[in-house]
Amino acid sequence: MKKHNFNAGPSILPREVIENTAQAILDFNGSGLSIMEISHRAKDFQPVVDEAEALFKELLNIPEGYSVLFLGGGASLEFCMVPYNFLEKKAAYLNTGVWAKKAMKEAKGFGEVVEVASSAEANYTYIPKDYSVPADVDYFHITTNNTIYGTELKSDPDVNVPLVADMSSDIFSRPIDVSRYICIYGGAQKNLAPAGVTFVIVKNDALGKVSRYIPSMLNYQTHVDNGSMFNTPPVVPIYIALQTLRWIKANGGVGEIEKRAIEKADMLYGEIDRNKMFVGIAVKEDRSRMNICFVMAPEYKELEADFIKFATEKGMVGIKGHRSVGGFRASCYNALPKESVQALIDCMQEFEKLH
Repeated sequence: MKKHNFNAGPSILPREVIENTAQAILDFNGSGLSIMEISHRAKDFQPVVDEAEALFKELLNIPEGYSVLFLGGGASLEFCMVPYNFLEKKAAYLNTGVWAKKAMKEAKGFGEVVEVASSAEANYTYIPKDYSVPADVDYFHITTNNTIYGTELKSDPDVNVPLVADMSSDIFSRPIDVSRYICIYGGAQKNLAPAGVTFVIVKNDALGKVSRYIPSMLNYQTHVDNGSMFNTPPVVPIYIALQTLRWIKANGGVGEIEKRAIEKADMLYGEIDRNKMFVGIAVKEDRSRMNICFVMAPEYKELEADFIKFATEKGMVGIKGHRSVGGFRASCYNALPKESVQALIDCMQEFEKLH
């Protein structure tokens, strides 16, 4: 039976990326060694990092004056590294969910943190809009896609302060104006690679402005100066990230990926809104294209476990919602084919007929 991978992360990768990686694990570039066992200083590996960085810049149209880094620690370490490197006195945060809240918690150890707005009172089912960002903050931090609650900012905020974004789960799913940001970061395990590598896009002239000492490993400048090679980088995930970047380019770039994301989301939300058994969680204007969250309609609530079992038997993987929300979550990341979305829709319609 074909499996349809809706896992929220680590999540689906393009099939050709997996196949290319499998070959490199057996024999990297005809070297007779596995990609898992070569040195990160090997002459064959430096071109991997160089091409991955170049494709990042090409696909996202990153302007001059920015560096692309491949680090460890996940976005959770970036929650600490961002304030370490940028927060001198005060920072502003938009609270749109668990991950935004965790980022705020870390920042409070480095200076004053202003929560400009929050949707916590509605269990984060919408993106706050009517807020103002203080003009005297060192930066304004946003989480562009909220995986647990299924909400997403689909455009770059227009603010007059330095902007920082956690784009872990929607990177490469839409064009972004990188010039508006001093830092964009994310764990790779949604739209880029398996867990183990973190991408950071950092504006070079924004660094070196804080007065505190920053430990070498937590200082972005260290990694800029050393080309992501200050310590041993996550070699295999970087190689896989390169394969994914090549796949994105070969499939028409970020603009084409965005068209597919919109099409897949419209298909599934259309079924959720049509089918009397299911109800969407997020307010319509803020619905995520990446993480589509829905629950059973109140009158069918007792059938939730039955639908999970039914869908699983039909090959749907990873559609159970996060424990803080319940219901269902279909993560429709860039590598998920439209056929998988249609398979889930067929499953929902069949379940509806049975009940």
